Amino acid sequence: MGLLKRNPFGHILFIKKWLIRIFGAMTHRRYRGFNELQIEGSEIIRNLPDSNVLFISNHQTYFADVVAMFHVFNASLSGRDDTIKNVCYLWQPKMNIYYVAAKETMQAGLLPRIMAYAGAISVERTWRAKGIDVEQKKDINPNDTENIKIALADGWVITFPQGTTKSFKPVRKGTAHIIKQHRPIVVPIVIDGFRRSFDKKGLRMKKKGILQSFIIKEPLDIDYDNDTIEEIVEKVEYAIEQHASFLKVIPAEIIKEQEELNKTRRWEY
Repeated sequence: MGLLKRNPFGHILFIKKWLIRIFGAMTHRRYRGFNELQIEGSEIIRNLPDSNVLFISNHQTYFADVVAMFHVFNASLSGRDDTIKNVCYLWQPKMNIYYVAAKETMQAGLLPRIMAYAGAISVERTWRAKGIDVEQKKDINPNDTENIKIALADGWVITFPQGTTKSFKPVRKGTAHIIKQHRPIVVPIVIDGFRRSFDKKGLRMKKKGILQSFIIKEPLDIDYDNDTIEEIVEKVEYAIEQHASFLKVIPAEIIKEQEELNKTRRWEY
């Protein structure tokens, strides 16, 4: 790799590689040591093509979810089965992993801006501004969808289709449009335990000894020609276990406990 070689977004790969190595070393014990990340489905990662793969997941923190995915993906590609033991897997990380993130989140401070260099595709949320839902949605920025297209053509893209860390919020149709238009392999991931381990931003640890789960599922079966946007949305909701029907099997006291926990997780920077 030449020192000045760049990815399609102009980021110097040498710098990106060292950012992944450094942040990976700094965060490894958050998932193996202070807490324990229980992984299922590593073999699925190893069988994926090098590009046009879209990972969809539920969302529990701004950053800890994505960091865990960088760990799990690279550990799996290095031959580890359902473990991130020995962080040396990040010495030669996969360089074409990207993640979709809200532009206002990635511009909120120096650390998020640095982390953005590791692979963020910053998008403007059409339904939310400064952490508040807006009544009148903004038009979609065509540059955002074009950047996701470029990232898929170059490698793997991580997205959180609900666009929020709150559980059981509806999946945004934008994800379904991306799936239908660009026809990626869609790999669902279901995570848990991050909400109890970290503050809302996922930068500050709040509890130790938490069992975190990270389940990688088989790619979705999607008929790109005939499935409607609504049908794709429903498939995504079921795949990441955020469909409203899941509320019927979760005790009301557990839901209330999660809501109270969300309040205590706030932490100002």
